[in-house]
Amino acid sequence: MKSFSFVPSGVCSRLMTFDLDDQLRVHNLVVQGGCNGNLKGIAALSENQPAADLVKRLAGIRCGSKASSCPDQFAKALEKALREQS
Repeated sequence: MKSFSFVPSGVCSRLMTFDLDDQLRVHNLVVQGGCNGNLKGIAALSENQPAADLVKRLAGIRCGSKASSCPDQFAKALEKALREQS
């Protein structure tokens, strides 16, 4: 299991940490800042899911008039982690 940290940009959350296992499945997502309940929901739904599948589902989601969202930033974090793993 490898741990990752990501500093989101343009959203309310300030830090995302998560683990990827050997099968590139997500574990232990914790988001600091942002909408607490929504982010706990995203973390629960992301647990043990393939990172690549989550990128497809979450990339491009916007928050109101913002160009991004916490889910979109998590997708960017996952993309970065996947690049580092290859």
